[in-house]
Amino acid sequence: MILRRDSQEDDTVIAMLAAALRRDISFGTLLPDQKLKLQALRTRYGGSNHSMRETLRLLTAEGLVEATSQRGFRVASATEDDVRDILMVRTEIEKLAVALAVENGDIAWEGRVIAAHHALRKAEECIAETADDLTAMEWDEACRAFSYALIDACGSPRLIDLQRKLYNQSRRFRLALLREGHLDFDRRGKRQQALVDAVLARDSKAAIAALAEDIKSELQPDT
Repeated sequence: MILRRDSQEDDTVIAMLAAALRRDISFGTLLPDQKLKLQALRTRYGGSNHSMRETLRLLTAEGLVEATSQRGFRVASATEDDVRDILMVRTEIEKLAVALAVENGDIAWEGRVIAAHHALRKAEECIAETADDLTAMEWDEACRAFSYALIDACGSPRLIDLQRKLYNQSRRFRLALLREGHLDFDRRGKRQQALVDAVLARDSKAAIAALAEDIKSELQPDT
């Protein structure tokens, strides 16, 4: 029992540390290619050497951190080639997942999509008016929840896991577009509404096309 409790506590600490580092990588607090030194990270985020090292290994598996040849870690690079590759693979994964969700999803799933879309619209209205750190975090969470809701009825845990990893890898590019003022929220709203309409109509072809267009906008900004 003691060993199991300690293991659960370790998992909780690692999950909390990973969430904090994901956030700071996504928001650019930790910069692309920045070296991640254990002692500096522990001072900033807490945790033990073991928990921080395990956190970095977890984020390496997710593609947000890279292990260096000197057995250290750094934030993953964020070049134009990186974003093209991430969004290309993410698009293919999500197209398959949303097609399966449209085929398999029930009324409860439709309700989750509608609720997530409503929350996203509210978050986008707020951030279009006031783009501070708090509204950016709330908007980012609403984007994530909507993306997850669209595919959570696909019936494939592996597809969902891949989508979440790729989505997390792409978050910092979308947030950079926000910081640089390159998001047109009216156009985003129309694309998202078209996507929801296609999902509720159980029109896989239209849903896939709308989804691909929405993801593509993260590579080719609206403004």
